[in-house]
Amino acid sequence: MSNSDLPPYFNIHPDASLEDLGSPATTGLFANLAAACARGRDDLAARGLDDQGTRRLREFSTWEITRYLIPVATAHFRRVLKANPNLPQGRAQVEGGTRWFTLDEVLRLRAFFAAEGNKSKEYLPWRPKGLPAKLVAVANFKGGVGKTSTAAHLAMSAALDGYKVLVIDLDSQGSMTSIFGGRVKDEWQTVFPLLARHYARHLHAENAVRLDRGEPPIPVDETLAEALKLGADDVIQNTHWPNIDLIGAQLNLYWAEFQIPVWRMQARRWKLWDALTEVLAEDGVLDRYDLVILDTPPALGYLTINGLAAADILLVPTGASFLEFDSTGRFFDMLHSTFSSIEEGENLAARALGRAELHFEWDAVRAVVTRFDGAQQAEMAALMQVWMGRNLATVRQGFTALIGQAAEQVAGIYEADYRDFNRETYIRGRETFDDTYAMVKRLLIGSWRRDEKAAAG
Repeated sequence: MSNSDLPPYFNIHPDASLEDLGSPATTGLFANLAAACARGRDDLAARGLDDQGTRRLREFSTWEITRYLIPVATAHFRRVLKANPNLPQGRAQVEGGTRWFTLDEVLRLRAFFAAEGNKSKEYLPWRPKGLPAKLVAVANFKGGVGKTSTAAHLAMSAALDGYKVLVIDLDSQGSMTSIFGGRVKDEWQTVFPLLARHYARHLHAENAVRLDRGEPPIPVDETLAEALKLGADDVIQNTHWPNIDLIGAQLNLYWAEFQIPVWRMQARRWKLWDALTEVLAEDGVLDRYDLVILDTPPALGYLTINGLAAADILLVPTGASFLEFDSTGRFFDMLHSTFSSIEEGENLAARALGRAELHFEWDAVRAVVTRFDGAQQAEMAALMQVWMGRNLATVRQGFTALIGQAAEQVAGIYEADYRDFNRETYIRGRETFDDTYAMVKRLLIGSWRRDEKAAAG
């Protein structure tokens, strides 16, 4: 056997290896690599920017609008536009060609059809009056399962459907923030000051009690004093989607994982798991939006606990493989341990004081198979369905070339122009996320309906 026929791990020369090795690495290398990655990240994100440096959402053709967004025949859609010149008329890129509309214009057209069109058709998505927004958390501590991609596409699906959506990025890696073109300078433009404000207000109340008892108050430091001045509107930013807003994240948000337990140690009666829900309700966020999407970190830390405790619906993306299934099972086990221990600790005191006990509750919990390959994973997915029953969604979120290309452009598949693909490829590519959204929308409508009936007594 010649040397060329040997596997590549034979005949590795020590001197050649030494030359390849380079100089020893110091901590300064990490800074250089971080800076290089930051330049690359900015370059990739900038590929979706316009000449003013902001991201712009593409326009939608008559074909897309009548197939996916407004349930009318194309010919009838054109007749309505012709009869109502005050409505958005779109733009043709060539004389007599297909007309294209911004999403703002689509939303105006949808509202017109809802007011003037066939009353038996669903032009606007259902949302009962007087009830708050629903919060959907997407979580798993297994990386690579499509958590952020699933959350982002749910937000885009709901926006295209006509809902007003707030996306909250709880992951200090900030991937969701990048997808929506968010600009976050430091932790004061993240969810952090909202959590800090909740703690500061608890501290004021607790200090009043301590003073009545003759005990020294717990100091309100500069961070907490600053947080008391801020509300949700100070950290919510617009995105290039007219009906999607964002509370972004960046690396400094990870500081919250160290700060929250310090606060908790100072004031044991502070209910950190209620912080996010109560702040959003107090600031009117749950009235202004229909849907709040929470993208959580890939770990069960304090930010994830806040997101999961706030959620009405919990989605857990998972792959259809043994390792991913096993990891997801461990994630559920950790959720049980964490939330049951909180309940147990709180209820010991509640029973002693004759107060109502704490019980966490979610409208629905669903695991979702993502990045699904039907040729390789059908049997495993079927077995998972048997074991998990209705708590595993029956939809399978497949992976297509369209999804891969969108990811390379730091965008969602709904932002991809179908003219860049074979039309059938585009239809198949978005179908997998359309199916996932349809499943989630059923959960939303069902949970709203349950709330509506409960409110009616």
